[in-house]
Amino acid sequence: MIIAEGYTYEIIENVREGFKEDAFLARYSDILNKYDYIVGDWGYGQLRLKGFFEDKNQKATFDTRISTFEDYLYEYCNFGCAYFILRKTGKAPRHLESSSNSVAVAVPDIPEEVEN
Repeated sequence: MIIAEGYTYEIIENVREGFKEDAFLARYSDILNKYDYIVGDWGYGQLRLKGFFEDKNQKATFDTRISTFEDYLYEYCNFGCAYFILRKTGKAPRHLESSSNSVAVAVPDIPEEVEN
C-alpha cells in the first residue's frame, strides 16, 4: 500500500521495476488526487506522472479513460520504458496518514554564491 496526500494506492502493474516509492512521492502533486489511476513512466532519468479515470467516471474524457492507457503508452512514452500503474483504493486511515511521510517535498540544492 502506498500513501500519498491522504489517499491509498495499490500497484496493479509494475513493468521493468518502474515503481520507485521515493521518486513517486517526490514527484506527486495534489492535482493527481482527483484521478482513479496514476501512471508513472520513466524517460531520460525523469519520472512523469499522469492521471486516468475509471471508464465510467463522468469526469473522464476519451484520453483520460484508463482503457486508453495503451494508446498513451505508445504515443507519449519512450519505447520499452519502465512504467507502473497505481489504482486509488480510498482514503488513508488517519493513523496511517499521520504516521507516514505522505508526500516528500524535493528541495533543490541551492549553490552558494560564487565569488568573482
